[in-house]
Amino acid sequence: MITIPIIFHMWFGVLLTLLAVYSFAKEKISLEMTALSIVAILLIYGQIFPLNDVDGNNVLNPVDLLSGFSNPSLMAVLALLIMGQGMLQTEALRPITRLFMVKKKSWAVIAVVLLIFFVLAASAFMNNTPLVILAIPLLQSLCNHAKLSQSRVMIPLSFGAILGGMTTLIGSSTNLLVSSAMMDLGYQPLGFFDFTEVGVMMAAVGFIYVAFILPFLLPDRSSLANQLTGNDKQFIAELDIEEGSPLIGLECTQGQFPKLPDLNVRMIQRGGHVILPPFEGHQIQKDDIIIVAATRSALTDVLSDNPGFLLSDEEEDIIERDDDKKENDDGYELNSRVLAEVMITPTSRLIDMSLEQAGFDKQFGAVVLGIQRRARVVRRRLGRVRLESGDVLLIAGSQASLDSMRANQDFIVMAGTIKDMPMTSKAPIAMLIFLLTIGSAALGFLPIPVAAIAGAMAMIATGCLNMRQALRAVDRKIYLLVGAALALGTTLQVTGGAAAMANVLTVIPYADDPLVIASVLFIMVAITTNLLTNNACAILYTPIAMNLAASLNVDPMIFAVVVVMAANCSFASPIGYQTNLMVMGPGHYRFVDFMKAGIPLMVIMWITFTIIAKFYYGL
Repeated sequence: MITIPIIFHMWFGVLLTLLAVYSFAKEKISLEMTALSIVAILLIYGQIFPLNDVDGNNVLNPVDLLSGFSNPSLMAVLALLIMGQGMLQTEALRPITRLFMVKKKSWAVIAVVLLIFFVLAASAFMNNTPLVILAIPLLQSLCNHAKLSQSRVMIPLSFGAILGGMTTLIGSSTNLLVSSAMMDLGYQPLGFFDFTEVGVMMAAVGFIYVAFILPFLLPDRSSLANQLTGNDKQFIAELDIEEGSPLIGLECTQGQFPKLPDLNVRMIQRGGHVILPPFEGHQIQKDDIIIVAATRSALTDVLSDNPGFLLSDEEEDIIERDDDKKENDDGYELNSRVLAEVMITPTSRLIDMSLEQAGFDKQFGAVVLGIQRRARVVRRRLGRVRLESGDVLLIAGSQASLDSMRANQDFIVMAGTIKDMPMTSKAPIAMLIFLLTIGSAALGFLPIPVAAIAGAMAMIATGCLNMRQALRAVDRKIYLLVGAALALGTTLQVTGGAAAMANVLTVIPYADDPLVIASVLFIMVAITTNLLTNNACAILYTPIAMNLAASLNVDPMIFAVVVVMAANCSFASPIGYQTNLMVMGPGHYRFVDFMKAGIPLMVIMWITFTIIAKFYYGL
């Protein structure tokens, strides 16, 4: 162990932080590798160059540096991601999302703007994390049905929630921490609406940027994801109309059957007769066989609403068969119901066989829901279609059946197409768990981490999703990124790096001008809040702000508001705030996307507050 001056520790922490931000932004090295490298460097550095406190204890010890990986806020985010996956898996929000199923882009854009505005307004009076968790699947559904890019709306959703938190004392935990720190220093605490007028002005300016400018600056990454998974491919599928079907008596009007809006009906087979388009005046009858063309997404929606549309009772038994909870080599349950796409290979023994002859149900325990063939339109019963090389089949079955098909050379299981089938029967349970979790957190009955972890456990215990699905919902990038960032934050605080950055305020030109000092303090806090956390900034900068107010003979409440507004400007980094982390996965974002989107907003907030400080506060 080598003892060195604290100034060396301080500069080491600052330089490592700058290198980390640069690496995160460039992503030449994977985000996970960068995060692990930072943690490893800090751990080794702390052992070779310990920094001892007055009691002789090393403050750069592994326990403190690694404490970020068990941070309650991080655990809450991961648990909420699991809960969100449970809501998606059971499609518990389908009744609500149907309200947003508009296909005209103009109406969809209006709906997106209204939803973001609602989150902004509501976050002034309740915790914004539950609001964003609720809004994410609504936005996903809206984007899917209106063919909008999720990557264009998820960051605006998070930023809207942060802006709303600026307007009242309880809008953000940061605001409460500033008020608490003022009390500890002997000042009057902030009142509930002491900075509401300023916060509303800031939020209004920010909302214009977030809702009407930012979506055009963000990349269209979700559309690329859709292309890779083939969501636009058309499959030919068969609907058998059995007794009791809700489709019986449905009449074609204006070229469409009302209950099948996303399905293109190609043919109706009735007894020994075939009915071809147009279908005007025809009604669906019992024992009809309807041949349709639809995307995978549309077929999945039909299967979710009513499995009987696509599956007979025998076929449902096949995919619901429980294989005594067998597990594969990775410990994943094999009886999970999944959808996947398989392609017939040129050397397949199934070529020229009909689907009935191929016997997918008997050989693999899987059911063919549809067939996709580029060469020509298929107008015949699905079971009688003779397979050709290159045909893509949409299948439903268990995880075990899919694993058995991977080793078969007759077809290829297409990577990126495997998706768990919705468990709509569990939707009421998932909704109840979700409401209890969000309600207990929003009303203050339970801390958010406690409520979220309990809710995630309940989702798994009640079968709303299995352990494999829960683990898949946990984003390792988020976990490693936050853990490494908090380790850096600890280093900056204990080495005095953060305090040194704050003390620069006392030596700048025009240090006796309250407006200049307030403006510089704002931008410094705003930058720091994206490197540390907003709560750490509130604790660090409130005493500095109070000292500056006293030295300049200015109302301390004004400088307290500076810290409140600036510490909430956590826009330029996914680690800046919990809601940024939550939208990172659904929006397919990279670290640099938050910098490109957040730095302009941070500058806008800085300029806006400087103007407010001059004309509203009279500095």
